[in-house]
Amino acid sequence: MDTKQMDYILEIRRTMNMNRAADALGVSQPTLSYQLKQVESELGFEIFRRNGRGISITPAGEQFCTFLFNMRIEMRKAVEQCQNISGHFREDIRIGLPERSALRLLPKAVRRFSEEYPEVLVTPVFHQYGDFSMFLSGGTDLEFSEMGYLEKSPGVKEEHLFFSRIYLITRDDDLLATREKVAEEDLSGRMLMVGGGSPPQLEAVQQRVIARGDVGFYNSHDHDTTMVNVAVGRGVCLSPGFLKGDDPGYRWIPFDCPERFNCVLCRKEDDTRDSVGRFIEIMKEEYGRYTGYL
Repeated sequence: MDTKQMDYILEIRRTMNMNRAADALGVSQPTLSYQLKQVESELGFEIFRRNGRGISITPAGEQFCTFLFNMRIEMRKAVEQCQNISGHFREDIRIGLPERSALRLLPKAVRRFSEEYPEVLVTPVFHQYGDFSMFLSGGTDLEFSEMGYLEKSPGVKEEHLFFSRIYLITRDDDLLATREKVAEEDLSGRMLMVGGGSPPQLEAVQQRVIARGDVGFYNSHDHDTTMVNVAVGRGVCLSPGFLKGDDPGYRWIPFDCPERFNCVLCRKEDDTRDSVGRFIEIMKEEYGRYTGYL
């Protein structure tokens, strides 16, 4: 199956109508039907069922189309990335991170780095928090993490960047929003958003607050959902400072607790490129001189 046939299958899935799909693709309906039969014969299973009233998708076809859709997205990203590199850069350093805000000083560090290595492209690669599959499979060269998450992975070295504290997040019109610092007792009578893939250290603080007995809790699926819940007034939440963004309507207040997150960049020990080593040095320098809250 070639890429053109992939597009044919996905367009049929989008329209669920052979004639409309053929029109959108600029081919005849018999040509599209022939290509579909060719693909199904190659795969060995039926993607769409044809009948007098039109077509319907089979369970196997539904799963296959989902796979094709994701594959086409990744293929487009790969082509665009290679277009960026071709003719302009001789190598690429890919950094995996969960949020743009996780590495607040990344843009400044990249600007410095680009002055020294104009032929090296630095590319952020975003993924779900705690998902290191791309890094471990070679899809990224560096990975933002907390100390200890990847220390047992063979051939991985952790480079310390900064310590991140815990913040309480409220609406900016909340009574607590005027505080310079918030303690556990200030949350009495409040509803605390918990869960959402929280790191173990943050979960321990959440449970300590809830154990006081005067704080309710509400399970939230992930960080973005939690932020929406805070915005609509459903409660407040605790979060690592490295996730602190610039979204309006929120107030991030330092939370009075001793816990800190040791944030690191993970690298492959066998990646001995001078460019990678120098980029890590620049990142360390930028975070070392930063005086703001993290």
